[in-house]
Amino acid sequence: MGRGAEIRQNTEFGFVPSTKENVTVRSRRRRPREYLTEAEIDKLIDAAKNNRQGHRDAAAILMAYRHGLRASELVELRWDDVDFRTGKLHVRRGKGGMASVHPIGSREMRALRKLQREMPDGLKGVHIFVSERQAPLSVAGYQRMVARAGEAAGFPFLVHSHMLRHSCGYKLANDGQDTRAIQHYLGHKSINSTVRYTALAPDRFKVQVRGLCTFLKVRQNQFR
Repeated sequence: MGRGAEIRQNTEFGFVPSTKENVTVRSRRRRPREYLTEAEIDKLIDAAKNNRQGHRDAAAILMAYRHGLRASELVELRWDDVDFRTGKLHVRRGKGGMASVHPIGSREMRALRKLQREMPDGLKGVHIFVSERQAPLSVAGYQRMVARAGEAAGFPFLVHSHMLRHSCGYKLANDGQDTRAIQHYLGHKSINSTVRYTALAPDRFKVQVRGLCTFLKVRQNQFR
């Protein structure tokens, strides 16, 4: 039997012959998007609260989301970056990004004060997020924690720490914040890195949709 006939016969019975063109496809839970909604963030935080260091982990996720922090920026947060008196946070950006000062919301303020109170007497360190041995939380440790919280929360897709930064950008855009303001808040060097969020925001179509509905209503009345 020739090679061509063998291939035709195998194909007829549902067998695909091994060729150089064949590739192995592994089953993976693909993410439908690279951000989480506000409700999903709350779900992730609630799942993290059940961890061994639940309050620390929940506070880390909240801070990363509210301030659009990369993993490296989150673990580098220091207590002297927080001004409890004025409710401000000094954010140092990685990748050559622009540093900025962010307001701290009441929910974050409560979480930080509680984290500070839970520190062992005389062991208050420099960094906000630390391990049980009071060493600075590592980037890898933080990333594993977020991924585990995503699994515990029952998300049908893989959750990674950078999704919290994307979620922040998406939330700001959906709230109608100016693209330039979002750029400065997230510390982007180029505005090209920011426009992805405004492109995803559905509320940007509201004015156009209202205008279209008005136009169609007027046209409909004209033909009555």
